[in-house]
Amino acid sequence: MSNRADINETLSRNVRELSELSDLESRMIPCGDGSFPSVDRLRRIVALVKALVFPDFFDCRRNMGEIRSYYLGVNIDELNTLLTTEIRRAQRFNKSDSDRITENAAALSLQFIDTLPKIKRLLYTDVEAMYLNDPAADNYAEVILSYPIVDAMAHYRSAHELHKLGIPVIPRVITELAHSTTGIDINPGAEIGEYFAIDHGTGVVIGETCIIGNHVTLYQGVTLGAKNFALDSEGHPVNVPRHPIIEDYVTIYSNSSILGRITVGHNSVIGGNVWLTHSVPPYSRILQHKAETSQPAESGQDV
Repeated sequence: MSNRADINETLSRNVRELSELSDLESRMIPCGDGSFPSVDRLRRIVALVKALVFPDFFDCRRNMGEIRSYYLGVNIDELNTLLTTEIRRAQRFNKSDSDRITENAAALSLQFIDTLPKIKRLLYTDVEAMYLNDPAADNYAEVILSYPIVDAMAHYRSAHELHKLGIPVIPRVITELAHSTTGIDINPGAEIGEYFAIDHGTGVVIGETCIIGNHVTLYQGVTLGAKNFALDSEGHPVNVPRHPIIEDYVTIYSNSSILGRITVGHNSVIGGNVWLTHSVPPYSRILQHKAETSQPAESGQDV
């Protein structure tokens, strides 16, 4: 067994080595003052959003009348305080005018809070769409409390509004928090309409430049991705529209991949395990070939 001196020397040596800032590490740190957003606080921010839009489900209270308003006021005040701090930290990634960062962060936080009624309305349409699409759901409360789409969409719809405000880093962290717990990967830049349903959900991927209409249903394993990437003169990917456009009333079944800047016309159905890289008109039915069943070979015959 090592003595105390050996232990201390090993610990100190590794602390010294880990404290050294390598060239590669330096290039990966966007700012030198350590002002990174807190992942734990962002997790709390989304929890507060859920408590505000579903006040009788995620705050462990049954709020009625003035008591309901009181707790909503407490939650929205905490949300504003936390979000202002985290926006301020995020802005230091790409802002040099530190004199206005605090003022801008406070204004952006209030602008986000002004979107909460919209977020609430959209999330309730998502809950209704999921309930109406799943005969296994006994009631709306079951969907809100247990279905992964509610958590994923609460994260996405919050992150999307923050993304539209031009806030760096935070929107992507928020959607990846949902990705890690639900298996549903939605980029905050995607545009998703109302009454959106994802059944089961695990493995769903929705890319940054996707445009999804109203009353769209996806099943597990669906990928709305890019077919290829445009590159600049230095070989870096260019952020241009590269993901599908899904029009209203489209259903896409499990494990299908819809790739590239193509359009799936309204009222279409894309069957399971389909690989689609071209646009299809409204009312299309795109299905894979049915499996063929062959008879077993007789004894002694070659197969």
